[in-house]
Amino acid sequence: MAAGLWVALSALRVLLLLLCVEPWAEGGKVLVVPMEGSHWLSMRKAVQELQARGHQTVVLAPEVNVHIKGEDFFTLKTYAIPYTQEEFEDIFLRQSHLIFESEHFLKTFLKTIIILQNVSAFYQRSCASLLYNKDLIRYLNDSSFDVVLTDPVYPCGTVLAEYLSVPAVYFLRYIPCELDFEGAQCPNPSSYIPRLLTRNSDHMTFLQRVRNMLYLLVPQYICSIFFAPFASLASELFQREVSVVDIFSYGSVWLFRGDFVMDYPRPVMPNMVFIGGINCAHRKPLSQVCIDALTQSVFQMEHIF
Repeated sequence: MAAGLWVALSALRVLLLLLCVEPWAEGGKVLVVPMEGSHWLSMRKAVQELQARGHQTVVLAPEVNVHIKGEDFFTLKTYAIPYTQEEFEDIFLRQSHLIFESEHFLKTFLKTIIILQNVSAFYQRSCASLLYNKDLIRYLNDSSFDVVLTDPVYPCGTVLAEYLSVPAVYFLRYIPCELDFEGAQCPNPSSYIPRLLTRNSDHMTFLQRVRNMLYLLVPQYICSIFFAPFASLASELFQREVSVVDIFSYGSVWLFRGDFVMDYPRPVMPNMVFIGGINCAHRKPLSQVCIDALTQSVFQMEHIF
């Protein structure tokens, strides 16, 4: 009798062990839709950590890019876009430098608008190449991903997630025109939350509050130029009217690369999580040249807005 009980308990232990190592305990399948440049460099560490924790990650990127290259901790899936490497580098490397030339703020502003239109057109056409690639979409559907990890500043990942009927997790710093507040339906009182680059504190005078409210008009105009083409693309894809806010509101979880040490406190929603410092795993001091360039860039951006 005792021997039979011992055998039964041993069998139960083996069964529990199998339950832990069989598919019930496997990691998820994550589709990563990054944005080129520093956005990807920040996200790369998170993708590496996902792989280390047992998740399968597939990174989706255009064939023409600068930083998004294949590595051993993810599977890279590329798609063709109607741009050459030279055209890509002209838009992102050479034209972007023109914003920081020392000119009258009005000229700088107009130049910024033109560059943003060019960048938006590039991303919109790149996104269309992805969404209308039947073979690639069939592969993504057959892969049965559990979640799409994307930077919503490039909203193509959000549109793709909704098209695949897969939850979207956002990985971002912020959206300058505060579409993150609108997309997450988060309170955003102008009398309480200082806008980016206004130099206001969270204790504002009446005139500072007025300026805080009016300031948002310029970033909203700029964002309408950049994001409107994606709303048109989504409307065409889903055969219904889709606004920019509708696109951002699809996100299930918002992971913000910030915290309330660096940023002023703000209202948050339950699905908004602050993960400040996650992209600083490999820190090294900035050179004086970099510090001077950043200072000049911030000064010029303040004059634009």
